[in-house]
Amino acid sequence: MATSTVENYIKNIYTLQFEQGEGGNVSMGELSSSLEVTPGTATTMVKSLAKTGLVGYTPRVGVQLTEQGKELALLVLRRHRMIELFLVKVLGMDWHEIHDEAEALEHVISDRVLERIDVLLGHPELDPHGDPIPDKSGVIAERDLLPLVDCEEGQRVTVGRIEDQEDRFLQYLESNGLTPGRGLLVSGRDPQAGVVSLEFSDGAKRQLGFEAARKISVELEVAP
Repeated sequence: MATSTVENYIKNIYTLQFEQGEGGNVSMGELSSSLEVTPGTATTMVKSLAKTGLVGYTPRVGVQLTEQGKELALLVLRRHRMIELFLVKVLGMDWHEIHDEAEALEHVISDRVLERIDVLLGHPELDPHGDPIPDKSGVIAERDLLPLVDCEEGQRVTVGRIEDQEDRFLQYLESNGLTPGRGLLVSGRDPQAGVVSLEFSDGAKRQLGFEAARKISVELEVAP
């Protein structure tokens, strides 16, 4: 069984390689920054992971997951995101306070308990932040999302995923009703001011700076 440290490394490499990158090599600088360790510490650990067959490592180029490593990463992500959803839906915790709890629980939850949670929640595909939950086979449902900042005036969208999950940003979005599943009309867009104007179905209006709008991915609503 992989240790929590191994699982954390594999999960972070997956995120950098596939969710924030294009499937190529992850540099030691990127990985060490993500894990908040020194590049030397990250390199030492990656060399050990390479010996186990979980990653491929090339000095001065970077690291990437093997198929075995990708399989483990998807399992850890499934645990983490399922636990986050459970904490919100069943225990009533706020979405900005669940990450650390899920980080601890993802390494100790049994497959049996995880599958019971899956059934209880109705086999969900998304966690509270809109991140995809891999199924039991490691398959992730495909979605066609784009940054809110790139939407044009007059487009109707649904909030799909929050890219920045820092506590204060999540609290800001929640206080403004900008949570996954919420429908919006892009009522205006001012590149000079760097502001996107939004209108909710209940008539409420909000303005969002371009910087914040880049951190929100949305799905375009298709006209009937």
